[in-house]
Order: sequence, then structure tokens, then C-alpha cells
Amino acid sequence: MGYKKILVGTDGSPPSLKSVREAAFLAKSFGSELLVVCAYEPVDQATLEKWKDEAPTDFAWRFSPSSGAETAAEKGREASMEMGVEPRAIIEEGEAGDALIRVAEREGVDLIVVGNRGMAGATRFLLGSVPNKVSHHAPCDLLIVHTVG
Repeated sequence: MGYKKILVGTDGSPPSLKSVREAAFLAKSFGSELLVVCAYEPVDQATLEKWKDEAPTDFAWRFSPSSGAETAAEKGREASMEMGVEPRAIIEEGEAGDALIRVAEREGVDLIVVGNRGMAGATRFLLGSVPNKVSHHAPCDLLIVHTVG
């Protein structure tokens, strides 16, 4: 069995980039298209304006509701390219688990790859976690990569 389209979620952190590299390895092995997805929840306008006011003038133009997600997606894209795979980066508004499921459904993804961050301890029962949510609602196969011990 092969996968035609693989989606991996990232927040730009080292553990999530481990998942990206694993997804890129699989995409290269199967000749699959790779989607690197980063979700964001919009920052309110007042906070955004404050950040712009406090930033150096030549940098302030970069602040937008999704600028952090854009940076994280770029890190994911770079990690994929290190593995020899040119991914398509997608920035999606919303909570991370919901966003990954939504993109997977919209894009007809065959496999979702996420890290195990947030799976340990009691907090997963109180707060939920991206891998936990995706594991219950994924419209396709799911690989949870061991990224955090």
C-alpha cells in the first residue's frame, strides 16, 4: 500500500520538525505529495497593533495574524527539503487538531503525520492534544511519530 498525499502538522518546534522529516522520508519513499500544515489562532487587532508599535520599523510590516504560522511553515518546508522533498505549505486558521482534520478532508489526504507531544500525563485528558484529537477524527490513516519521550 502506498500513500499519494501525506499531510504533516508543524508548529516549527524541534519535535514537530522531527515529524516533518519522517513525513518527508515517507513521501520520498512512496513518491507522494507532501503537505506541511501550520495552524494559527488569530491575534486580536489591539495586540497586533501593540506588537507593530514595539517592533523596529523595518520589521513591523511583517506582523499579521498568521505571521507566526508562516514562520513555522517555512521551517517545516526547509526540513522537508533537507530530506529531498519539495512540499506544499498550507497555513490554516483555527485550533491545530481541527485545522489538520479540515485540511486532510479538503485535500483528500491518505496519511496524516503528527508528533506525540501532548500525549503524556494527565493534561491530555483535561486539555486534549493535537495527536489525541486527530486520532479520534482523522478521515484517513494516522502516524504518530515518537518525538517527545
